[in-house]
Amino acid sequence: MTCLLADIGGTNTRCAIVAANGLPVSIEVFENRCFKTLSELLKRYIESLPADNKPTCGRFAVAAPIRGDAVQMINIDWQFSTKSLRQSLGMQQLQLLNDFEALAIGLPYLQPAEIRQVGDGNAAANQPKAVLGPGTGLGVASLIPTSNGWQAISGEGGHVTLPGVTPKEAELIQQLRERFGHCSAERLISGPGLELLHATLHGSAAITAAEIAALSEAGDAHAQETFNLFFELLGTVAANLALTVGAFGGVYIGGGIIPRHAERFAASGFRQRFEAKGRYGDYLKSIPTYLIISDHPTLTGLAAAATGN
Repeated sequence: MTCLLADIGGTNTRCAIVAANGLPVSIEVFENRCFKTLSELLKRYIESLPADNKPTCGRFAVAAPIRGDAVQMINIDWQFSTKSLRQSLGMQQLQLLNDFEALAIGLPYLQPAEIRQVGDGNAAANQPKAVLGPGTGLGVASLIPTSNGWQAISGEGGHVTLPGVTPKEAELIQQLRERFGHCSAERLISGPGLELLHATLHGSAAITAAEIAALSEAGDAHAQETFNLFFELLGTVAANLALTVGAFGGVYIGGGIIPRHAERFAASGFRQRFEAKGRYGDYLKSIPTYLIISDHPTLTGLAAAATGN
């Protein structure tokens, strides 16, 4: 029985099938904006497969809360029913997971070459792990050891209230609260958030995240300041998550943005901010932080979920 895997983000969707060895293969990446519906996109991928390899089941990771049959995505205007999607694709079984829940499931399967440690700390065996990362939004999940193996726990931690550590951050966040009514972590720690952060921080016209990155690489001081603050804010939220779940197994940074700027991230104030928790500084110094540099880690998690590993 061939199983279709789909990592459905706000911008792109990555599709694959599960090979006999339990790994994702035949990986293709699609731009969501080129399709009116998710069903249309998935059918395009299925049509590209050999006739004797059509999927009869699916495991999909979706950048949205999974609470029942109806799914409403947050960062793209797609909504669908799990039952109707399964029927339209001609599948016998279909399971939906939150995207960072699937990413969390894949953490134990990441190889040494697929992660990069940032800062000190040593992962403790059989201890909780946490993962978060900015992309179109800010995903958050954790992985908890149980007597029956690992249990992934998803939520909407990207929408917690963003704290300001310095007076400058507090002033910035207050501006956004006055504008939006609430300033979540995702409001600034995401692709659109990077753009908003730059415009608000420097009182400039909005430019794209790619343009901010290009300016930073060219030595523009304002763009470099934006990235530094972006990484530090992520450090604050990552430390809060580590404290909340007791993530002695490590905190992992995923998503679509940070891996593109691995060197800049490693040299940033992220780790210093992660450890800056007063009396609990030593607690956090013992927890390692890793940048996920695997190309398709969520598909790895979905494949593990599909094969029951």
